[in-house]
Amino acid sequence: MVSLAAAAAALYARMASSLLRPGLPRLVALLPLFPFLAAAPLALTSSAIVRGTAGFFLAWLCAFKLALLAAGRGPLDPALPVLPFLFTALLPVKLRRAGAGAPKAKPLPSLVSCAAKVAVIAAILSIYPYNARLHPYARRAVYGVHIYCFLDLFFPCIAAAAGALGMETEPQFDRPYLASSLRDFWGRRWNLMVSAILRPSVYDPVRARAGSPAGVLATFLVSGLMHEGMVYYLSLRRPDGGMTAFFLLHGACCVAEGWCARRWAARGLPSPPRAVATVIVVVFVAGTSFWLFFPPLCKDGGEEKLLEEWAAVAAFFLDAGR
Repeated sequence: MVSLAAAAAALYARMASSLLRPGLPRLVALLPLFPFLAAAPLALTSSAIVRGTAGFFLAWLCAFKLALLAAGRGPLDPALPVLPFLFTALLPVKLRRAGAGAPKAKPLPSLVSCAAKVAVIAAILSIYPYNARLHPYARRAVYGVHIYCFLDLFFPCIAAAAGALGMETEPQFDRPYLASSLRDFWGRRWNLMVSAILRPSVYDPVRARAGSPAGVLATFLVSGLMHEGMVYYLSLRRPDGGMTAFFLLHGACCVAEGWCARRWAARGLPSPPRAVATVIVVVFVAGTSFWLFFPPLCKDGGEEKLLEEWAAVAAFFLDAGR
C-alpha cells in the first residue's frame, strides 16, 4: 500500500507539473505531498531496515526531487515518460543523459564485484552471532563495511532493473576506499545520488549568496539533519544530534582542506603521495564514524534490533538454499 500510494503521489506530481509553470503555482500544488512522504515510511512497522530504506527513498530523496521539480530544476521533468519518471522520483537513481554533450559515464559494477560484495556480506552475517565478543571499534568497522557493501550491491540491482526496462542510470558509488581527499570522498565517490540532489538544492543557492565555504557547510548541515531523520525512521527514537555533529565536522574539514590545498599549490609544494592521502582519508572517516556516526544507531537497543533483522535475512537465505 505504501508503494502504491507513493507511485500515485509521483504520478500526481507529474500531472501537476505538466500543467503548472515552475515557481509558486507548482510549489503550492506539490506541497501536500511533502507531509505524505515524511509519514509514509512510518506505516512500515514490521522492519526497521525496510522503514529506514523507505525513509531514505521517500522522505529524503523524493521530497528533495519534488522541491527541485517545483523550481523547474533537478532530475525530474514532467516531459519524462511515466515509467522513467516513477523510477527517478521513487528510487535512488539518476538517469543517464543522452547526446553528444553528455559526460562520459562510469561503468556500473561488474558481476565479479557484485559477487565479491555478496561474499563479504555473507561472511559478515556469519560473524554477527559472535558480535558480543568483538571490541566495539571492531564491531563498528564491520558495520561500516556492511553498509558500503550492502548499498553498493543494492543500488546496482535497482540500476539493473531500470536497464531491463530500457533505462540507463549512473552508478551511485565510485570506489570510495580510493578517495584522495575528503572532498573527493563526499563529492565524487560516496552515495552520488545524494550529492546530485544536495548540490542544486542547497550548495548552489547558498554559494551564490554567501560563497563556496558557506555552501559546503550548509550542504553538510542539511545532510546531517536528514541523517537524523533516518536515525528516527530506523529506531523511532528522538535523534541526539550525533549525526549533525558528524556531518558538520566533515563539512568544516572539507572547507579547511580546500583552503590548505589552495595555499599548498600557490607555494608550489608537491601534493602528498596518493597512497598516503588515501590512508589518511580512510582513517579519518572511520575514526569520526566510530565516534559520532555509529553511536546514535547503536544505543538503546538499536544495535540489537538491527542485528536481529539481519539474522532473519541470513536465516531466510539459508532456508532458501536448502
